[in-house]
Amino acid sequence: MIFITAKFRILPEHADRWPEISAEFTQATRAEPGCLWFDWSRSLDDPNEYVLVEAFRDDAAGGAHVQSDHFKQAQRTLPDYLAETPRIVNAAVPQDDWSELGELAVPPRG
Repeated sequence: MIFITAKFRILPEHADRWPEISAEFTQATRAEPGCLWFDWSRSLDDPNEYVLVEAFRDDAAGGAHVQSDHFKQAQRTLPDYLAETPRIVNAAVPQDDWSELGELAVPPRG
């Protein structure tokens, strides 16, 4: 799978509205057949920063994503709300879902 994490610094006047601003792009990306997940979180340390964690089935799915109409629309519209160019880590990993974090294993409850 292609695993991507990106940090988006939003202009302060738009930070509270970022989920709304990015909603159409988020929904369209989640609907792509090769998208495994596309999840936003807000930083606990910087209220103007959002972290995007996304994954695509393979290179072809990742390629389809960046060639999609909604991605091209996001390229045109989302930068107006950003304080700087987003930073990204992009890697191919040999799995297709989340693994358990064994070091913090939770025993069965009951």
